[in-house]
Order: sequence, then structure tokens, then C-alpha cells
Amino acid sequence: MSDAALYVPELGQLAMILALCFAVVQSFFPLVGAWRGDHKWMSLGQPAAWGQFFFLLIAFLCLTWSFMTDDFSVAYTASNSNSALPWFYKFSAVWGAHEGSLLLWALILAGWTFAVAIFSRQLPEEMLARVLAVMGMISIGFLLFLIETSNPFVRLLPQMPMDGRDLNPLLQDFGLIVHPPMLYMGYVGFSVAFAFAIAALLGGKLDAAWARWSRPWTLIAWAFLGAGIALGSWWAYYELGWGGWWFWDPVENASFMPWLLGTALIHSLAVTEKRGVFKNWTVLLAIAAFSLSLLGTFLVRSGVLTSVHAFAADPERGIFILVFLLVVVGASLTLFVLRAPGVKSKVGFTFWSKETLLLINNIILVVATAMVLLGTLYPLVLDSLTGAKLSVGPPYFNALFVPLMGILMLAMGVGVLTRWKSTPTQWLIKMIAPILIASAVLAGVGSLLYRDFNIAVLGLFFLCAWVLLASLRDIMDKTRHKGLLRGVRSLTRSYWGMQLGHLGMVFMAVGVVLVSQYSDERDLKMAPGDSLEMAGYRFVFEGAQHYEGPNYISDKGSVRIFEGEREIALLHPEKRLYVVQQMPMTEAGISAGFTRDLYVAMGEPLENGAWAIRVHIKPYVRWIWLGAFLTAFGGVLSAMDRRYRVKVTKKVKDALNTDKGKTAHV
Repeated sequence: MSDAALYVPELGQLAMILALCFAVVQSFFPLVGAWRGDHKWMSLGQPAAWGQFFFLLIAFLCLTWSFMTDDFSVAYTASNSNSALPWFYKFSAVWGAHEGSLLLWALILAGWTFAVAIFSRQLPEEMLARVLAVMGMISIGFLLFLIETSNPFVRLLPQMPMDGRDLNPLLQDFGLIVHPPMLYMGYVGFSVAFAFAIAALLGGKLDAAWARWSRPWTLIAWAFLGAGIALGSWWAYYELGWGGWWFWDPVENASFMPWLLGTALIHSLAVTEKRGVFKNWTVLLAIAAFSLSLLGTFLVRSGVLTSVHAFAADPERGIFILVFLLVVVGASLTLFVLRAPGVKSKVGFTFWSKETLLLINNIILVVATAMVLLGTLYPLVLDSLTGAKLSVGPPYFNALFVPLMGILMLAMGVGVLTRWKSTPTQWLIKMIAPILIASAVLAGVGSLLYRDFNIAVLGLFFLCAWVLLASLRDIMDKTRHKGLLRGVRSLTRSYWGMQLGHLGMVFMAVGVVLVSQYSDERDLKMAPGDSLEMAGYRFVFEGAQHYEGPNYISDKGSVRIFEGEREIALLHPEKRLYVVQQMPMTEAGISAGFTRDLYVAMGEPLENGAWAIRVHIKPYVRWIWLGAFLTAFGGVLSAMDRRYRVKVTKKVKDALNTDKGKTAHV
């Protein structure tokens, strides 16, 4: 290693400090400039955002260099890497623990700020200055946290270890390479929606134009968060060996809650953009979604939770985040209270209107979020106040969450058919009646054809048919005067994104209910040559062979699966022991299919070459993740709508900058 390379960690430390300096400039000068109407001060926001991103990228590359070159003089590298670790896991180890993941968080936040500075130049100058200033303030909080309490560049000199402690074996997986960055893109992305809301409050312009500027950023963040949650679910399913895809784990809930509120937020933004109503709803949802992202950060890093997903961090760090959360929430709500009395919507609407159905949608999602929040925090509060230990598990969440989602799907079917402002009752009944009858018929036939009769499956089929038929009816209604092909091409990307999101919800609902109702599971002892007949499949265990990986030793089993006399799969479940940390891990063998998964996991070795074997048959489990990614893609498609890419003319921009009382239409 060259002499210059020895100082790479110090270069990373310096880059973080310089990024903090740029964040201070970004947060102060544009905000004061917007208040004073000073063009020069406002113009500092964009170069400051670029500088902050540049130096944080340098810091991240410096930490990556330490991992790739096995620089174990850096404490964080020594704790989370090993010379035998494959290069791609060395790269993912950069964010494999608290300090590095926080640096990635700060980099992604700077990346979002950089993107806003680049792609929002058409915004009124004062609005852009305020948005960048708010995002700069958020960056200051995280950079101070990073530099003061979670510095990833701390040295171990002069007593440098010869080798590292290795990356947590749970994280040595492809899913954990992509899951955290995707999740952070969503978490941090809600800071943009928050910044737009606060900037609109500061400027006193809660109009349709503000909602239109904010909406594509919110859609992208929401899509990233949904995809990140799906990747986490997929990882837990195949990596932990339990065969489950969701456990209502507190850390899982921490990412799920902002996604639920984000779903309400993108619908509320649509109403504010289209009709100029729900302004207070939209601002509060933007504040709440970002606040829950910060709360999730606190829960994961404070040490108050025990979870396979949580970082074992110093509780003092949690206090820093908690104080930061209280400052953000307190300041933003105080500003809202001061500005809210002046926010009034003069536009009216009747009960049977799209506005009403979207309001019902928001209420359901907020109630669902509150229910998850209560189930997540109540045991922690009870423990801190009384010392009593209480576990809130799936029975509580399922009993409350599932009915709420059923009501939401009912509202979705009606919502796509209603019109803005007012819908004639007779016309709506005429539209809904055949859909209602057809959904009931399809549900009855489907539940009778699919195995035994089950009331949950009957309800599922009815709701799915209801949403799908309502969507088809709406497409037909919108294209009936133009011809199908021409009419379909005339519909906007935003409309198709909405339809794709609803289709994804249907796929997820089918997967969740059918895998919950019809999963088969068997735990048994199997010696070489033993077989198991289960649900029309025959599983034959052929034994296990010893195998040595780059940083682990493994017993790799062989299980042949037959359907009748035809062999359909050969699975290799593993039981691994990671040498450095002496930590055992289960690698399931999975035969994936569109309508079912065949899942085999190895437990503990028994006498005479036998093993404890767990076998699952999971019907339609992949529809859960397919639905999640369809929904996320729907969000991206909506964000790509043409109207979000139309440049603002100088005339319109001047009007937005000068007109204080009217709603601007961009």
C-alpha cells in the first residue's frame, strides 16, 4: 500500500466535515435569501447541494476503499470484514453495520438533494431555495450524528488486528446487498415531500402547483420504499429458514408505517393537485411520513428493540436521534399550526365523488398506520414504565389490519368509477350493479373450484374480482368514444400507474390469503433414502455432503422432488458454519413456481447420517412480491407522466413568484 493510500480514512473524515460545512451554507443562505428576496443568496442553494453530495461521495468511496483493501486499522472495517470475505460482500459490508449504513443514509439524502437541485430548476426561485434549505437542515442533523457519535473512520492504531471479525453471516447474501440501499432510498426520499410541504408553509403557497411539484418525488420515494420492503420480505423468507414472509417484527413495522402513510400522501397530493382541496391533509401526511421514517431510524439504532433486522447500537445514539425527531416534528407542527388557519379550500364536492372516496382511503390508511404504531410501541412503553414484558404478535395485527384492507379494497372499486366533484347516483348504481353481481358469481365459483370452501378465500375472490372488474369498467368508460386502441393510447401514464398499483394490490392480496390458508408444513427426521409424500409431491432425501466455502464450512443436502413418477426438482439445502464468528446459518432449498413454492430447510444433524428436515409447500407466495413490485412500478410510471416534465415558461414562473393569492396552474 502506497504512503498516500495510508491516509484514505483521514481523507474520508475530512470529506464528511466539508460536507457538513456545505450543508450549513445550504440551509442558511437560501432560506434567508428567500425571506429577503435576495437572488444571490438564494442561488447559493444549488452549488451547496452539489458540494455536499460530492464530498459525501468521496467519504463513501474512502470507506469502500478501506474494505476492499482490507485496511483493518479502521475500526469499522475490522469489525465488519475479513480478508477471506468475497469482494461483493466486502462492498455490501460498507453499509453492513451502524456507522457505514448511516454514511450511506447521508449520501442518499445528499443524492436526493442533488437531484432536486438539478431537476427542479423550473420551480420558482424562492420555492426551490426553501426546499433546498429544509433538506440542508435535515442533512446537518444526520451529519452531526455521523461525525460526533458514529464516525466510520475511527482508527485502531497502533494495535491493528491482523484480520477482521467478518461480516455478520445474516448479511452475507445478495438480498442484503440491494435491500438496505433500496429501503434507504424510500426512507430518505420522503424528506423531499417533507421539504416541499415545509417550504410551501413558509411561503404561504399551499396551491395546486406545490402539489404537482411534490408529487413525482413522493411517488419515486414511495416506490423505492415498497420495493425495499418486498426485498426484505423475500430475504427473510429464503434466508432465515422459517418459511415465513412477514412476521410483524417491530423493525419490519418501522418501514411499513411510512409506506402506509406514503400511500395516503400520494392520493392526497392527487386531490390537492387536481381539485385544490385536502391541503391540510397533504401537509400533515408529508410531515407524518417523514417523521415515521425518523422514528424507524430511532427504533433500529437505539437498542430498544431485539430483532434480526436491528443494529446493536449504543442507546446514547438513540437519544440523539430521538431529540432530532422531536425537533423536526415539533418545529414542523408548530409551523403548521401557525399557517393552517390561513389555508382554506373553497372548492366543494358531494358525498358520491372521487374526493370523498379518496378521503375514506386516507382515513383507512391512517387508522391502519396508527394500529401498527400502537402494536409496535406499546410493549416498549409498558416495559419502560412498569418493567412488564409484553409481546404483541401476529394475532393482534391480523385481527385489525386484514379487515381494514378489505374495506380499503371495497373503496378502491368504487373510487375508480366515481367522478371529481360529483357523481350522479343513478349513473353510479348503473355502473356498480353488474360489477357487484359478477364479482359475487366469480367469487362463489372460484372458491368452490379452489380446494375446499373457505370463507376467507370467498371474501378474497370477491374483493379481487371487485377491484379488477371496476378497473376494467373504468377503462372501457374512458375509451368508449375513441375505440379501444386509440383510447388506451390517449390515457396518461399517471392513470396507467394507478391501475398497475391497484393490480399489484390484488396480486398481493391473493398471495397473502392463499399462502396463509393453504400452506402445508412438516418437520421430520430423514435419513438418506427416506421419502415424504405431501400434497401430491414426493420428497426423497439423499443425504448431505461436506463442502467448504470461502469463509464457511457447510453440510449440503440433496433432496429430489417427484410429482407422480416425474422428477421436477433437485434441491440443495445447506447448514453453514461461518468460521470466524462460529455462527450457524440455514440456506433453504427452494423450487420456485408461479403458483407454488416447494421449500426444504435442514435443521440439526442426528444419528446415522439423519437430519432434522423442514418441508413447506407455499401456494402463490411469489404473488406477494410480484404484487409489491407491480405496485412500485406503478408509482414509477405515474411519476413519469408528461405533465411532470413540462417546463415552466418565464411568464408562468414570474406569475408564481409574484401572485400571492391565486392558485397557479403549471
